[in-house]
Amino acid sequence: MNYTVSEVLQFVRENDVKFIRLAFCDIFGVQKNISIMPAELPRAFENGISFDASAVRGFLNVDESDLFLFPDPATLSILPWRPAHSRVVRMLCDIRRPDGTLFEGDTRGLLRRAVADAARMGLQCRVGAECEFYLFERDEAGEPTMIPHDRGGYFDVSPRDKGENVRREICLTLEEMGIQPESSHHEQGPGQNEIDFKYSDALTAADNLITFKWVVRTTAARNGLHASFLPKPFADWSGSGLHVNLSVCKNGINLFDHNRSIHNPEVEAFMQGILDRVPEITAFLNPLTNSYARFGRMEAPGYVTWSHQNRSQLVRVPAAKGEYSRMELRSPDPSCNPYLAFALLIQAGLEGIGQNKKLCAPVDGNLFSMSAEELAAYTRLPQDLEEALGLAQESAFVRRVLPTGTLDRYIAAKRAECDACGAAGDREQFERDRYFAEV
Repeated sequence: MNYTVSEVLQFVRENDVKFIRLAFCDIFGVQKNISIMPAELPRAFENGISFDASAVRGFLNVDESDLFLFPDPATLSILPWRPAHSRVVRMLCDIRRPDGTLFEGDTRGLLRRAVADAARMGLQCRVGAECEFYLFERDEAGEPTMIPHDRGGYFDVSPRDKGENVRREICLTLEEMGIQPESSHHEQGPGQNEIDFKYSDALTAADNLITFKWVVRTTAARNGLHASFLPKPFADWSGSGLHVNLSVCKNGINLFDHNRSIHNPEVEAFMQGILDRVPEITAFLNPLTNSYARFGRMEAPGYVTWSHQNRSQLVRVPAAKGEYSRMELRSPDPSCNPYLAFALLIQAGLEGIGQNKKLCAPVDGNLFSMSAEELAAYTRLPQDLEEALGLAQESAFVRRVLPTGTLDRYIAAKRAECDACGAAGDREQFERDRYFAEV
């Protein structure tokens, strides 16, 4: 339900709400929040709640540290794991400067701008996410271990699949929060799970993904487990991806719902726009040093190609019909900031439409079994984070979409991670120490 300000105030009064969490994300997609009391809510809507932006990674320096959170009433949701009495609710926020202007580092605002740019072209971009994650055991002290929760495999059932009850609890919790999962199952790796979501508008899809990751971690912890969205926790087992399904609507009609062999010209231009820009935006779709261990194996793409149904390709057009017709981008992973990722993808697709780009020919072979000579014909995805950051920094497209300060701070922080990883004696151990408990 999309609440208005007055409806939120009424809900808080009538439902014994005692705490309101105002949430936002830093530029890396890490959720932050502050709790306020109900009496402060009218002030939050009218004047915002201030916070120290210099303490948030990638935001501002101490000499200009004041920013304000303005809750978006449409995002109101209860926290089902909190008691029914003295309820706790949460809203996602827009971030503004003291003069009321939008803060350029608010990545939710960047996605909102991309959605508005599409609307000015008479288009609506819809997004559906498929998110994978691992469940791990905790030790006697409650600390995460690298021991998978089970030894199940793809689509397994209990008792091999020990994660089914956790997935069910996650899905039911999401439903109570107004989010509709579409399906869930055990994935290929031991302890690996996937939950998929039906398409929605891009901003809602990103909001839901931020909420989803929070619910997964919270539910896992409540069950004595640790949930990790690390892209490649094990070298020899499947990595965790975030497959992004995109469709484009005009006048309520899905333009992807077309003849398989003759795509709508705007769809083809949208797809080609994304294909052309993926190497330049990979640093935002795959933001960890660990992300690149996933590429090129176990159904994770390594080259800029597309096809129908073929899971070795970067982009595939699934055999779906009607409102479910779409393209699927298979390279992103769940460590990304979905606001940044979706904004860049939409802007790349819109650029393709604006320039009337022609879609390249599909590649129908299995790229995982091709020779080096055959693969040389295709553009390769960046091989590591350092290469991806270089492409992003040199990209006129990225600099057009992202504010200079935000881009520079993002690249500086990620370059520091690359340097630390390179200086570590054991890369795998560095990534586990740096990312495992947090991602």
